Amino acid sequence: MTVTAAGNALIDRKFAASPVAKAIWYAFLVVLGVAAITIAAKIKVSLWPNPTPVTLQTLAIFTMAAAYGSRLGLATLFSYLAAGAAGMPVFTGTPEQGIGLAYMAGATGGYLIGFAVMAYITGWAADRGWNRNPFKLGSAMLVGEAIMLVMGALWMGYLFGADKIIAWGVGPFIVTDLIKLAIAATIVPAIWGLFRGKSN
Repeated sequence: MTVTAAGNALIDRKFAASPVAKAIWYAFLVVLGVAAITIAAKIKVSLWPNPTPVTLQTLAIFTMAAAYGSRLGLATLFSYLAAGAAGMPVFTGTPEQGIGLAYMAGATGGYLIGFAVMAYITGWAADRGWNRNPFKLGSAMLVGEAIMLVMGALWMGYLFGADKIIAWGVGPFIVTDLIKLAIAATIVPAIWGLFRGKSN
């Protein structure tokens, strides 16, 4: 499958002319995105007894998807999930709490799948030029965030009981995720503003 980026994505401000060079550029961006999400996953604050800590993953994913667009953003998320499924220690609790598909079926499984949905929605907004406006971009991010939290919370409830859907699955993450969303919704439009300033 050939991955292309939509014309309104920030990364389209710089891409190579030849198909081979362009493919190398996109492959580099995917690797860079996976590395950034992995590093963000390792920066965590425990919420014991909640098995899911607070991390910087949502900030990294929002920023990456807003810069990459839907197709490259989703390809990056799938690459991240594939790396984790293959046993690479890219997730928050790996390798301490297990690796591979066994880890993905654990407490964070719903959030991991939700990340892909969140990345696509954010990238979809970027494809339409919403990444130039923090309010439009933030609204799309908010939709993606809500879907991701619902998916994670429902899986948490399935594993640990319905009473944990709000207590563990949603409540502890609302404030911190909104802060990360606001930061991400500001970063990419600010970079677009720098490009506009240079072009004037």
